[in-house]
Amino acid sequence: MSQPFSDLGINQSLQKSLADLQISVPTDIQEKAIPIVLNQKEDLVALAKTGTGKTAAFGLPLLQLIDVENAYVQVVILAPTRELGQQIHANLTSFASHSPTISVAAVCGGIPIKPQIERLKAATHIVVATPGRLVDLINRGAISIKNLKYLVLDEADEMVSALKGDLDRIIKEIPKSRRTLLFTATMPGAIKQLVQNYMSKHVIQIEADMSTVGHQGIDHQYIVVEPIEKLDVLLHFLNTKEGERGIIFCKTKAAVNKLAKNLAINKFSSGAIHGSLSQGIRDRIMGQFREGFIDILVATDLAARGIDVKEISYVVNYHLPDTYDAYVHRSGRTARAGSKGLSLTILQKEEVEDIADFEQELGIVFNALKKADAQSIEENNGLLWAKKIFKTKPNRTISEEFRKKVRTVFHHLTKEELIEKVLANYLAQTSTGNSKTEASKKSKK
Repeated sequence: MSQPFSDLGINQSLQKSLADLQISVPTDIQEKAIPIVLNQKEDLVALAKTGTGKTAAFGLPLLQLIDVENAYVQVVILAPTRELGQQIHANLTSFASHSPTISVAAVCGGIPIKPQIERLKAATHIVVATPGRLVDLINRGAISIKNLKYLVLDEADEMVSALKGDLDRIIKEIPKSRRTLLFTATMPGAIKQLVQNYMSKHVIQIEADMSTVGHQGIDHQYIVVEPIEKLDVLLHFLNTKEGERGIIFCKTKAAVNKLAKNLAINKFSSGAIHGSLSQGIRDRIMGQFREGFIDILVATDLAARGIDVKEISYVVNYHLPDTYDAYVHRSGRTARAGSKGLSLTILQKEEVEDIADFEQELGIVFNALKKADAQSIEENNGLLWAKKIFKTKPNRTISEEFRKKVRTVFHHLTKEELIEKVLANYLAQTSTGNSKTEASKKSKK
């Protein structure tokens, strides 16, 4: 049974904030990390899955360790993306709601730097930053981290490839006596190298909730399709999940844009997010997704970091990820906080052999999902067509004379008869289109 936060050494003011947030029981990673950060002096490497409460695991003890009598920056938390940085900042602000003398600032890229420079002129104890923006502020002389006590690398496995140059610059600015806390969901070779290069020889390592790296509570499935039917199969799946929230991952920004356009055409409640979009657009889409105004988010891997939404019921890998780590992070968007979730991967025949490697490396089992038959796909496309008609806004530019003529054609029909005729016309047109496609295929052989 978990200890209460008071037994872990968390003070009264932070406990009040946790009570306001209805957080009463520490997670495994919090139970293991908090006493180490609070009471020991060594560097820490913590291996824990996404969605297990890592922000509180380092955030709560660091808030408690802040010396409010000193106005300099004492903690820097590095995050790989703006979204994750903003999420960490929001969480820390919530945790510190009963500790008004503690000042936390977020300095992430993608938004104007001048307001951040102005913000840093005020007393700031904790800075949450993306590496590139922090280096920019250092180079401008807008921030001093020469008295830093704690450096936190959060989701380090997602940031390590792009981090090297920026981290070298940051390390030059901070004291050798600082403590470094590294939190990661996976431990690739690059992370092990980072630990050797930037952390002390006496590092405490902890693992939490890692009995299955691929996440407990997730049903891992795959479905095999021909390239030409990939979109139709996805649309069929999404129709079975109407009203539920999910994320679809694509490899490239171009693929995200193309798929998002197709979902919009088919009137799905969706939005797209990737690194080339402006921060304002990304914030708006993320806000709509978090608040439930859109159900489906189409995203690249890095852009989806920092999405901490408990009600994500499914994840779709529209493209198989290049690395095992990426799969862990993708699937980890669902089944958060002890709930259940589905991770569906859409494969082409030549990719099926890769599934065994993912199973062996991650210690998970994939179940093959039977593809919807041709009739089900055809009926689903017909349903999408009907929904498009239902959601089409009336054209106010049509002349009343033309409108009357069309009404005259249909006025003897009942609603049911009109639906039957319109549906028959749709099926005749799609049947003709399919016949032409088949004939075209045969002529090419």
